[in-house]
Amino acid sequence: MASTPDYTALARQIKDWGHALGFAAVGIGDIDLSADEAHLLDWLDTGRHGDMDYMARHGTRRSRPTELVPGTLRVISVRMNYWPPQTRGAEAILADPSLGYVSRYALGRDYHKLMRQRLQRLAERIGAEIGPFGYRAFTDSAPVLEKALAQHAGLGWIGKHTNLLDQDSGSWFFLGELYTDLPLPIDTASSNHCGTCHACIDVCPTRAIVAPYELDARLCISYLTIELRDAIPEHLRPLIGNRIYGCDDCQLVCPWNRFATRTNEPDFAPRHALDATTLVELFGWSENEFLDNTAGSAIRRIGYECWLRNDIRRHWCVNM
Repeated sequence: MASTPDYTALARQIKDWGHALGFAAVGIGDIDLSADEAHLLDWLDTGRHGDMDYMARHGTRRSRPTELVPGTLRVISVRMNYWPPQTRGAEAILADPSLGYVSRYALGRDYHKLMRQRLQRLAERIGAEIGPFGYRAFTDSAPVLEKALAQHAGLGWIGKHTNLLDQDSGSWFFLGELYTDLPLPIDTASSNHCGTCHACIDVCPTRAIVAPYELDARLCISYLTIELRDAIPEHLRPLIGNRIYGCDDCQLVCPWNRFATRTNEPDFAPRHALDATTLVELFGWSENEFLDNTAGSAIRRIGYECWLRNDIRRHWCVNM
């Protein structure tokens, strides 16, 4: 009969293995998200999720890990930095109306597949050490309350802009999770260090951060340019400026991002000069060019029609 693993030692090994796989941080949290669930349900009740019907359709599976993966006892949360070192300054691009601004996370390859593969390798390494165990890997690929789970695992706190923040690394990182049935010791949850700062609230072009820790997705430029499939409301169009895919303003202004760590992951380096391409050039892409230039990119999922909607509207606005 196999002996019971030393879970404290295993937790330390998991963090070492995770770092070796390229994760900037690894933490272990419990699955009690009751307080976070209340916040989620209130957000849904007020309709702030907009047309993202799947947010409501998934119900409490997002905030109750055992409803999504029965038997889950712990969640191993990971972070991976994505800001590439060789990138034209974001502020300079935003200040130049002839250029199209793409959210920094989408400049390189789509992170979903890369992180899933790394999480799978981490799970295989654990299995090689202790034998078969129950797990499931996620990278924004299922109803998972990833920021709350990461906060519980000590990877950072949810800031006033509703993004995860870390004192040493800022917020330019992706999150991923391994749901597991292993009774691992849990890490101390992160405490909040936003203090009296409200820079992210003040800078939001569309005032989508309606109060500290409260985001109305219906006003958020990331939602409008990525999630929304209908026409963008006319009164919001001039406020979006040259942001054609997502928005980073609340992160760019955050004081904690002075300490942000650049990525050393080659797959996140800008592709097709998306960190500084003119709106005219982007507007001129044919559908085949769009498909070629966004192959393996998170941008492709919005489709060519939404890409044109974003580009054409921006082209008109900056040249009127």
